[in-house]
Formats: sequence, C-alpha cells, structure tokens
Amino acid sequence: MAMLALPSDGGAKNGEVLGLKRTLISRRGVHPHEAGGGKRETGTKPIERAARPSVVAIPLTQHIGASCKPLVKPGDKVLLGQKIGEPDGFMSVAVHASVSGVVKGIQPRTLPGGQRADAIVIESDGLDQWDPSLKGADDLRDPAKLIAMIREAGIVGMGGAAFPTHVKLSVPKDRPIDYMILNGAECEPYLSCDHRVMLEETEEALDGLEIAAGIVGAKRKVVGIELNKPDAIEAMRKAAEGKGIEVRALKTKYPQGGERQMIEALTGRQVVSGKLPMDAGCVVINVSTAAAISRAIRKGLPIVERVVTVAGAVKEPKNLRVRIGVDIESVIEQAGGAIEGANKIVLGGPMMGLSGYKPNTPITKCIGGVLVMVDRGKADRPRGNCIRCGKCVAACPAGLMPLDLYALSNKEFYERARDERSLADCIECGCCDYVCPSKLPIVHSIRVAKRAVAHK
Repeated sequence: MAMLALPSDGGAKNGEVLGLKRTLISRRGVHPHEAGGGKRETGTKPIERAARPSVVAIPLTQHIGASCKPLVKPGDKVLLGQKIGEPDGFMSVAVHASVSGVVKGIQPRTLPGGQRADAIVIESDGLDQWDPSLKGADDLRDPAKLIAMIREAGIVGMGGAAFPTHVKLSVPKDRPIDYMILNGAECEPYLSCDHRVMLEETEEALDGLEIAAGIVGAKRKVVGIELNKPDAIEAMRKAAEGKGIEVRALKTKYPQGGERQMIEALTGRQVVSGKLPMDAGCVVINVSTAAAISRAIRKGLPIVERVVTVAGAVKEPKNLRVRIGVDIESVIEQAGGAIEGANKIVLGGPMMGLSGYKPNTPITKCIGGVLVMVDRGKADRPRGNCIRCGKCVAACPAGLMPLDLYALSNKEFYERARDERSLADCIECGCCDYVCPSKLPIVHSIRVAKRAVAHK
C-alpha cells in the first residue's frame, strides 16, 4: 500500500482526502510543538528487532496494583516465556522471562519515576528456548477462561497506564457495554510505536479488539486514530472491512488519546467524576495491548517484549522491538547513541513521561518511548508567579481548575484539593504546564498532593 503524505495539521480537508465524512475531536487540550520533526522521524521507520540482551532484569512490579511473588531463585534455569512472577491479588498480573538462561539473583532496580522494586536478573544462554507449555485457547466462548489467560500472559495497558487488562475486561453483568474502543490516537509527541503496530500488526490488533469485545459483550467495535497517521487509518479500514468494526478519524490534538477524552470524541458520552468508563457503557484498550491479547489467546504467548520508540537527541531515531528487562542505556546505544549536548532521558512521551532513572533502569511493559533530550536547565525557563490568566483552565481536558490545585498543594491543603477541587480527576497530561506563561510546575504539585492523600 502506498504511503499517504503526512498532513501538516488535522484539518477537515485531511479527513476528506481519506474519504471520511467528518472528523472528531475532544474538548480542550493543546497542540504541542515537536522539535526536529517529532513523529516524522520515526513514523515512517519499520519496527526493527533489537539485539538479544546478554542480561535482563525483569521487575516484579510492572503494573498498577500488587507486586508479583518470585517463583524462581538464584541458580534456576528458565525458558523464554516461562512465568517467573506469580500475581499477588486480583489487581496483579504475572511476569515472564524474556530470555532463556540462568537466574543470577533478585536485585532492586530503579523504575521510571524513581521508585525502587525487586527485579529478577537472568543471564541469557543465547538460545531463546521457548517454554513448551505455552498454548493458545481451544475455545473462545468462555469469557472467564479468556480473562484468566490474559492475566496469566501478564497483559497490562501498554499505552503507559499499566492497568491490568483482565481487571478492565471483568465487567459486572449489570453493566452493559455498548462500545469496545481501540485507542490508536497515540497523541504524545515523538512516539510512533503504536503507529507502527497498526501498520505492521494490523490483523493482530483488530483480532485483539474482537476478542475483547466478545469478552465484555460489546455491541459496537470502534477504532479511533488521529489524522496525522493517514496510512494507519487506511490500513486499519482495509483490514476491518466485513468485520463490523468502525474506523474513525480524530483531529490531531493532545490529549486525544486519554481514555475519557476518546470516549467523548467517539461516542459523545462523558465519564462523570468518580465513575469508570464501564459506567458510560464503554471499554477502551490500546492497540499494542490488543495485539498482545491476540497473541496470548491464539498462541499462548505472554508479554516478553514490546515496541519502543527511541527518538529525540539520538543519532538514529527508530522503533525497536525490545525485550522486557533490558536496560535503557543499551536501547539508546542501538539508536546510534545520544548526540552531543543531550543530558536528559524521558521514559514515555514528553508530556506525561517520567525522567527519574538510573543507568540500569529496565524497560517495562508500559514504556513506549525512550526520549533523549537537551535540557537547558531552569535558567532558560525562569519561573514566575501565577497571574490567574486562566490558560491552564482553558486547556485542561478534565475541566478542572489547575491553578487552584497548584495553590492548595503548595499550601499542603491536600484534603481540600481532593474534596473541593476533584484532585483525583486530574489525568496528569501536562497541558497546564505546557500553556502556563509563568512556567509553574503545576503537574508536579498535583502529583505531590495525590501521593500525600494516598498515604493518609
């Protein structure tokens, strides 16, 4: 299929070129600038398989919820895909060996954001021998069995949230689901890993959507993709023909890929404060998550690798299929290494990603991007005082008052932020920081308030 030219913006004219009657967009948000081309650097580059690592460190915490319990000890031999971490509670999923080899130990590692967690360190034997017990499902008619397989395969939200997918698909019988939504927006600047999955793993992504829709009993299956990925829209539309799947175009705007924002754009429904998407009759999964569901159900394969965009201030920006547990510095080296002057690494996208890391921080299931940046320091971004201009309010996709949340957090009025200003509804998208003329660290203050409330 011939590639369509990337549009300069997400206007209606681009929708007409794609043969679409209209395009959709969520309320509020921003249009972040992408220095150096951003998505264009990697959006046209096929996925490359990264070199097999000699050692991996697989964290027992790679998801929201309880950490896994280790199933192996130093000296044990393990196979590729073998379960090495047992879920500890409903809000937990298994973890698996991403290489075959010998367990060298269980050691602490620094994860994105700076937190520490135990990781199982495995030295590869270079053979990549798969666990022969891995098998796909014989029957797709038993939702409970499929949900159990998804949990055993260690599947979580691979768009960055790391929410256990089996929990999301465990919908109570009294909650009818009208829409099963496949999120292909990938609205973060620079990132193109989901874009390439839609182009190169099209059938698997749609198959995962259909499996998930069958589990929750969804009446409609909808795919949402931003207009800056016209080739992905065309590929998904072609593959979806005759399957009862709607592929719909979304105008390019951040954070269009937010779960609640996508639901509103595609269905017109709103997820009210304190409620879940299922309360609005919707379930949303990311395209990489959907492809992982397909592999787990059809072949019995757990998550042992994922596609990662390596971009920014590197010599050869690219999309790499990387083993879980490989350290981020070796991933950067496979993209040619950092250019002179680069002094910051962001894991994830530049808007919501995290920069707390150590040289041996491992790739986890939820890291879709490794961005090397040039940070010129605070002197280049002088911080002022809040002038109550209201730009953060106008940009906030959750309809909050970020300036009030910032002020309450700075005064340590955390309970007031929670009770009076809907602290929990903040999705930490970074729109407020992006538009603030005083360069205030609004999102950081909100995160502090959230953690303070959670620990009380």
